[in-house]
Amino acid sequence: MNPRLDISFEFFPPAAGPAEVGFWAALDRLAPLEPAFISLTYGAGGTTRERSDRTLRALLARGGVAPAGHLTCVGTPRNETDALARDWARAGLTRVVALRGDMPGLKAPYAPHPQGYRNAAELVAGLRRIAPFDISVAAYPECHPDSADLASDLDNLKRKFDAGADRALTQYFFDAETFLRFRDRAASAGIAAPLVPGILPIANFARISAFSARCGASIPAWLAARFEGLDADPETRALVAATTASELCQRLIAEGVTGFHFYTLNQAPLSLAVCRMLGLRPTLQEAA
Repeated sequence: MNPRLDISFEFFPPAAGPAEVGFWAALDRLAPLEPAFISLTYGAGGTTRERSDRTLRALLARGGVAPAGHLTCVGTPRNETDALARDWARAGLTRVVALRGDMPGLKAPYAPHPQGYRNAAELVAGLRRIAPFDISVAAYPECHPDSADLASDLDNLKRKFDAGADRALTQYFFDAETFLRFRDRAASAGIAAPLVPGILPIANFARISAFSARCGASIPAWLAARFEGLDADPETRALVAATTASELCQRLIAEGVTGFHFYTLNQAPLSLAVCRMLGLRPTLQEAA
């Protein structure tokens, strides 16, 4: 039995209709595991931002699991970002995930708004001036695609912590050694703040492979072989996905990791299965 782990889950804001129904159903299945928070992504486009804001306020009104609102630097002047953060704080939000963000559709290199925050470190510093938020930032075990090299990527992460971030949630990865080497490099660079591994149970291997090529997350050959031939076999694929993610988490726990951030893709079964394999159970009252 593992010691109690600190876990969190990431969701994206659903469109109205069946997707919204599925969102709340997934949240209700995962909430009894008592995550520290659930984070809600925040897109660069107007409609997506409005959906994020609406869903976040619904989460705050609903109570229960603490939400963390994502904020990015993309396409927004500083005064609008600050006004939204103040409004969220007045509504009761205490947690924020502060990100540089990417341009809409990943179709252009990142460019800050002329009157906006230039990067995540500036955004963290701005949020610290607004309210006593608990602030998470992003980290990249395999180096952000826009970084010149590993050293400059770590320098950027250190600037975010120096600006006041509380923890970093990492991009997903599939080899434990990828995170462990990153943790060692971070420690050597003087970073002592928590680094929380991001875990993505693979629901659709082809889709994850395509996305990983764009975001700089490598796909090990052994992982591709494990999922080969399962495109038309969703039941077996789900078993392989849950087992694979659980093995990764157990390897990290053996190396002293005490928490995970799960990328749910708004689906509960795989994340729920992995958590159960790790010994996490709902409380008796909630399970009843």
